Amino acid sequence: MSRRRTELGALYVLATVLAFPQELAGRVIDLGWLFAWWPPVLLLLAVRGLGPKRAAAFGLLFGTLAHAGVWHWIWVVTVRYGHAPGWVGVVAPLLLAIYPGLVIAAFASAGERLSSRAPLGPLALAALWTALEHGRSFLLTGFPWASLGYAQHQNPALLGIAPYAGVYGLGFASALGGASAVECLLRNQPGRSFRRAFAGIAALLVLHAGGALGREPAEPGAQRVRVAVLQGNIEQGVKWSESWAERTLSIYERLTREAAARGARFVVWPETAVPGAPDGDAALELRLAALARETGTLLVVGAVGLRFGEAGKVTDIFDSALLYDASGGRRERYDKSHLVPFGEYLPLRALLGRFIRAVATGAAGSDVSAGPGPRALSAFEPAPGEPSVTLGVPICYELLFPDLVRRFAGDGAQVLFAITNDAWYGRTGAPHQFLAITALRSAESGVWTARAANTGVSALIDARGQVRERTGLFEEGLLVGDVPLRDPARVPTFYTRYGDWLPALCWLSSAVLLARRLRRPAPGARA
Repeated sequence: MSRRRTELGALYVLATVLAFPQELAGRVIDLGWLFAWWPPVLLLLAVRGLGPKRAAAFGLLFGTLAHAGVWHWIWVVTVRYGHAPGWVGVVAPLLLAIYPGLVIAAFASAGERLSSRAPLGPLALAALWTALEHGRSFLLTGFPWASLGYAQHQNPALLGIAPYAGVYGLGFASALGGASAVECLLRNQPGRSFRRAFAGIAALLVLHAGGALGREPAEPGAQRVRVAVLQGNIEQGVKWSESWAERTLSIYERLTREAAARGARFVVWPETAVPGAPDGDAALELRLAALARETGTLLVVGAVGLRFGEAGKVTDIFDSALLYDASGGRRERYDKSHLVPFGEYLPLRALLGRFIRAVATGAAGSDVSAGPGPRALSAFEPAPGEPSVTLGVPICYELLFPDLVRRFAGDGAQVLFAITNDAWYGRTGAPHQFLAITALRSAESGVWTARAANTGVSALIDARGQVRERTGLFEEGLLVGDVPLRDPARVPTFYTRYGDWLPALCWLSSAVLLARRLRRPAPGARA
């Protein structure tokens, strides 16, 4: 491998890491507006002239290193809270990063064939990038964290295309910008032209203009509800400790009363904020119901849900959101439907169970069960003059999947109450990256999101994906705000109705172009 290729590969790794929010010395470094364009540029330049096999090997190596850098926070998850040895904290992100590394390898290999030969080369490369990134949302159950489109979460013009094409539209634009830059840099090389570079840049400008002109309204309805999100700041290491259970409940009860005193009608607790299972603990159930009745609020409470079989035996455990109305009645329970592999369930448990518990003593000994799928919940029958409210409650990991979250809005949700526990990540870039992911879900569905996170970042996010208010990390507190509800008479966003049409089109076009290339002899590789 030449020194020049190695340098470009190292720059690709650095640009990928800096494209996503990171925390450094207590400050958030968020430079995606600058670095989102560079990973495709640097990768394409690095593999230029390599044959498909060597390009794939290069892409696998540097793609794995890049995503391991983005996912450095897995060390905190495995070592600090999973109590694994230090070497596991180093190896785990590298092993997980092989998954997107394979995607980058496929892009590098196929992109080397398409870059100088496909009609409208930059557009073909952007389509290929988009199709392959979309594959990360479903292959092997999916893990689309750090898809390139999220790096554009502070670009208001590109956020304007999210209601039409989702986060993959932003990723397409990023890859198109990078591929067009390569075309321009190499315009005097065989098979390249300034005309193709200009076509790519013109298409990118059209996407920006269309996003700026076609944005959904930030306030998609005239009716509002006063919402509070609570942040109890319970350290993950004591979260399930019996000695902390009463203290945890007392913190959330105090914050709920403070929220009610500030006029909140909805109070949202984070994922598994309740240190127990109200379904199997009558005293805990009555305590939560009494709090809702005392404060006159609708409580959305993260807790463990249970299903019982014969003789009252627990048959299933769920990661759930419970809804208690102002009369103290339990109205709904939503069960998380997309679970975290190796976190909430262990694939091939019979084969891997002993090994996982041997290296991570904090690993669960039993699996969480998946709920039936996303659905909107009816919050309460309104008093005269008050709006009825239909809401969606995506839980933590579900927020990574655009096609899943859009189904809450498609089922009629006028607002999203996103609940999560980001304490696992410590003071790393992960909580800030996850906030950006959540913001894209608002932009895609055109609804506001109230995000309650155990240790932060909690936030109120408008229907354009802009964070209006946010908390800091690892601090106790709450946010209270008047949240506009999406008007039920308003047509759902294009993305809500039609989902991932853009990746489907990119898959089709990439397959056609690659099939055409495979019919021709591969060009000779040069060093």
